[in-house]
Amino acid sequence: MSLFYIFIGFFLLVIGGEFITRASVSVSLKFKLPKFIIGMTVMAFATSLPELVVSINAALKGSPSIALNNIIGSNIANIGLVLSVISISTLIVIEKSFYKKDWPIMFIFTMMLFVFSLDSIISQLDGLVMFACLLLFIYYFISRNQQKNLDNEIDEKLLESSGYKIILWLLISTVSLFYGAEFLVDGAVDFAKKMNVSEAVISVSIVAIGTSIPELAASLIAIIKKEKGLSVGNIIGSNIFNIGSVLGITALIKPIQVASEILSRDIPWVIAFSFLLLLLAFFPKKNAIGKAKGFLMLLVYIYFILNTFS
Repeated sequence: MSLFYIFIGFFLLVIGGEFITRASVSVSLKFKLPKFIIGMTVMAFATSLPELVVSINAALKGSPSIALNNIIGSNIANIGLVLSVISISTLIVIEKSFYKKDWPIMFIFTMMLFVFSLDSIISQLDGLVMFACLLLFIYYFISRNQQKNLDNEIDEKLLESSGYKIILWLLISTVSLFYGAEFLVDGAVDFAKKMNVSEAVISVSIVAIGTSIPELAASLIAIIKKEKGLSVGNIIGSNIFNIGSVLGITALIKPIQVASEILSRDIPWVIAFSFLLLLLAFFPKKNAIGKAKGFLMLLVYIYFILNTFS
């Protein structure tokens, strides 16, 4: 029954994430915001809402391991699962911005997560710092007018959406996100008890994979449609927002206790995957990630999942 709750939770979160994104982008287009600002801010926050609602729900219900490892596991899955599957399916060209801006900024946020976890609690002040850094990151990109790959992600047809339709989307998303988080957290906690494993293990594996499915599905659809919007930068941006917005806002609402196993096992893994991505960007062929590198990342990710249950 717990697996059924988890499945229903995932399903509702996907629906909620889709409709809140539609509503947010529609409103933004009606206010005539530039596309690159919509893509960099509105869409980014909207697509992070499912993870945010799950993390806040878990923290308030006294399951801090789910709140934290949902973000850690999702960041690992974005590299080890989503990016690997994409690169196996199509060659990904790495742009110069990856070395100068994208990867360094992601690593700074990852190290903030590590440093703030050392005292076994991510406080409200820590959350404020992470969220403030995210706002600075957004301001930096907007001021530089970085529009790459963002125009393709905005569906201009949403401009034609009526006010009634937008209100309906908001209602659907609100109900779906709320109950999706309820089902997912309750199901994950119950499943962890039945499997006699910690909540941290379930959240860094099953929950994280589930919350990464929308990104994976969207990427595969883009490959089928032969769209050019796929890039390592998109994955990195998602990881930055997961830490800066999801974890930052969750900690602002309620400080998050960091279990010893998360500090000693899971956080080192997210740092390791960050370095693995950088290493593969250089060797053996620079500026490209293809099938061989994709399979390697996928094998490392499978090992990580198996290792969490051992």
